[in-house]
Amino acid sequence: MANTTVRGAISIHGQNPQYLVESVIRNRIYEAAFWKEHCFALTAETIIDKTIELKAIGGVYGNQKPTEFLCLLLKLLQIQPEKEILLEYLQADEFKYLRALAAMYVRMTFRPADVYEVLEPLLKDYRKLRYRGMAGGYSIIHMDELVDQLLTEERVCDLILPRLTKRDVLEDLEEIGPRKSRLLDAM
Repeated sequence: MANTTVRGAISIHGQNPQYLVESVIRNRIYEAAFWKEHCFALTAETIIDKTIELKAIGGVYGNQKPTEFLCLLLKLLQIQPEKEILLEYLQADEFKYLRALAAMYVRMTFRPADVYEVLEPLLKDYRKLRYRGMAGGYSIIHMDELVDQLLTEERVCDLILPRLTKRDVLEDLEEIGPRKSRLLDAM
């Protein structure tokens, strides 16, 4: 069935990975035309083509219609690509929406120390992204703004993100090293 998680999937944060998306939004995604037409039978390889075609990121808009970005994120949660594949998605400089999708997936599924280690280098990416808001209109945000939201906010793209341990707590526990400031490097 198209709405089930792949067999042998690892539970994330103690639950089915699809349940990281709230049930109301998840059900709207299942009913969306994009989900039914384009997300059926996608794999870690073929999802790249669909992501390259994205024109915007965002959550829900209009009458609670999910964006294509959310549909592809739920598909990633279903198929659970390997960590190496996700890191390759993040390294693909020419595809900014693929990088944004992978960053969102990393934030939702990785351990807190890994989230900081993987996402903080993306704060150097200043490319523009089109964001579709709740009213259906578009605005411009930058990749570093999205990454900052992922690291600091509780809700991004209308999804409630799993709790993230603060960076200073992880530094005190010596799980990650101190953050390197680009300003100190410039001095």
